[in-house]
Order: sequence, then C-alpha cells, then structure tokens
Amino acid sequence: MRPGGPPWSRRPRRRPPWWPEGEPWPPQGPPSWVRGRLRGRRFLLAVGLFLSLIAVLLGISAALAYLLIRTVPAALPESPAGQLLIAAVLGLVVFVLIVNSRSLARTVRRLEARDDHRRATLADLTHELRTSLAIIRGQAEAVSDGVYPADPDHLAPILEATRTLEELVGDLGNRVYAGDGSLPIRPEPTDVADLVDDSLAAFSGAAEQKGLSLTSELEPALPRIDLDPARIRGVLGNLLNNAIRHTPAGGSVVLAARRSGLDLELAVSDTGEGIPAELLQRVFERYVKGPSSTGTGLGLAIARDVVKAHGGRIEAESRPGHGTTIRLFLPLD
Repeated sequence: MRPGGPPWSRRPRRRPPWWPEGEPWPPQGPPSWVRGRLRGRRFLLAVGLFLSLIAVLLGISAALAYLLIRTVPAALPESPAGQLLIAAVLGLVVFVLIVNSRSLARTVRRLEARDDHRRATLADLTHELRTSLAIIRGQAEAVSDGVYPADPDHLAPILEATRTLEELVGDLGNRVYAGDGSLPIRPEPTDVADLVDDSLAAFSGAAEQKGLSLTSELEPALPRIDLDPARIRGVLGNLLNNAIRHTPAGGSVVLAARRSGLDLELAVSDTGEGIPAELLQRVFERYVKGPSSTGTGLGLAIARDVVKAHGGRIEAESRPGHGTTIRLFLPLD
C-alpha cells in the first residue's frame, strides 16, 4: 500500500471521477465494496481458526486415547478395526470433555456459589432464632427470679420476640411453597375498598401509638377483582408494618388503590428513612435488609412471590430521607 494509508483515508477536496455512484462523499471509513470484502476475509479467517482449533483438539484427543489404550493392552481387540473404533470413541469422549470444560467450570462455580448462599442463609436463620430465644429466656428468667416485676413493660420484650419468631416461621413456610412454584392461591371476587379498609384497620393502633397518620386514597368505582384476599392482605400488612416501623413520629403512611392501564395498582407510601441506594435494586431478594431493620429479610421476597403468583409485578421506589413507595400491579382480567 502506498504511504499515507488507503485511498479513502486521504480526502481530496473534490469527488474523484472514479468514485461509484451512490457512495457518500467524503467517505466515513472504507467504501461498502471494501467493507464487504473485509467482512468476507474476517469470516474466512474465523472459519479457518475454528477448523484449526478442532484439528488441534482432535489431535490431542487422539493422542490421549492412544495413550489410554496402550496402558490397558489386555482390553485391546485383536483386529485393527476394533482398535481404531476404541481409539475413535475415547478420542470423541476426550474431545467432548475438552470442549465442555468451560461449561463444567461454570457449573462448578454455580454450585459453589449456591452452597455458599445456603451456608449464609443457615447462619442468618440461626442468628435470628438465637437472638429471639435469648430475649425470651433472659426476660422470663428475670421475671421468674423476681429481678423484674411481671408488668407490661417487662413482658413486652417477650411478646415482641415471640412475634418475631412467629413471623420467621410463617415466612419460612411461605418460602418453601414459593421456592418450588407451588404457592397456593385461592382467588375469589374481592372488593378493593374492603381490602384496603381491613388492612388499614389492622394497623391503625400501631400507627396511632407511634404518632403517625395512616390514610387511604381510593379511586372511585374500582371494580371487583379476582385475587386471594388473605395473601394480598398479608402482603399489604407486611408493607404497612415496614412503613410504620421505618417512619418517625409525625410522618404519614398512605395506602392507595387506583387503575393503571389494565392493572389494579396498590401502593404503600411513607415519609420514612427510605432505602439505601445500594439495597434498592436487591430489596426483593431473600434475606436482604437494611442495617436498621429488625425483620427477617423475607417479607418483601414473599410479597414478590405472592404478586407473581397472581400474574402481577411489584416495584420499589425510594429516596433516602424522603420515604419509600412499594407498588403492586395486579391484572384486572
């Protein structure tokens, strides 16, 4: 090639007479006929490299097969055809193992990661159980020995730890069903307003005790929807409980219901501490929880599974220091 690079890299002021019609001027890189030629050469080079790799692998496989056969001469058939057949089979096996070595390595890494996750999960569960049991035992022994009086203030930690254990056992039971896709759903025609009112009534006392405003926002004339009221009520209860727990006194929690296209949107919004940005993308994974959370880290994962079993989806939106909104989208039809 002449100095200065290919002809299309040197741009004269005027279009040369030999430049084909339809090609843009000035050119941006090689012309189309050159690009096509380059692509053809790259393809032939890739095919050549692939065939060379296969030839090398087959050669290695044949050599290994020959060595394997020579180590067990008693197993060799007397006919050359039989020996050739054994060599071909062993060579093919070795070739397949070499080709699939990366896949095998990925499988091993995935199994190791799963085992590490299982160990971490068992460690987390052990910690949750041990903590709650230690609170119950310590407070009960103190009351029994007369160190603390058996009044509501000293029995409250026992009741709270018991509720934590109940939540953990219930969450684990739901995870067993949700993990294998067999979460039982019993849909029935449900009035959305009644569902929202029942959910708010269950947490009105907790909100009032903490000094929070707990309200609803209902779009008028919402239709009845087929869903499992117990499951969805449980999801809303978990969301309301989280919102109340992480919202300081004087804040507000709102449960809203409205149409969103072909879906029913249920949203729980609060003015609490919010979810850290590094956790927001993983908030619906199992055992993911913030440093200030006292829950099991299973509630939102179960909520996701329940909503998914209904054919819907769940989303989280949060800004640290400005509150959190969790939205459920359930198909109306």
